[in-house]
Amino acid sequence: MAETELDRAEKRYAQAKARLLALKNREATKARKLDTRRKIILGGALVDLAERDSNAAAMIERLIRNLPREQDRKAFEGWDAKQPAKAEDPPPAPPPAAPGSALPASLQKRTQHLASSKSQPS
Repeated sequence: MAETELDRAEKRYAQAKARLLALKNREATKARKLDTRRKIILGGALVDLAERDSNAAAMIERLIRNLPREQDRKAFEGWDAKQPAKAEDPPPAPPPAAPGSALPASLQKRTQHLASSKSQPS
């Protein structure tokens, strides 16, 4: 049976509707990611402030005490807003830069890793 003009229009409509839904989903995901990024940045700034300002530290402690979910409060057990975060195992210091190298240490390490992986047989 031949496809009628109505069938073609319905097919285009369904495709357009699917594209619109995908676009709305992408925008919603983008907005959620931006919201999360803002919260992380703001939280970090507040923690940094609390290390220097006892009023900010007291405010954070009140906020933590008043968190409605027990699992959220547990995440802060043993944490002191007035003290800088201490890593249990600090990351190893990066190797010194090669003389005359213009690359940052992080890129040098990645470049070295890539070079060594190419020389090893698969």
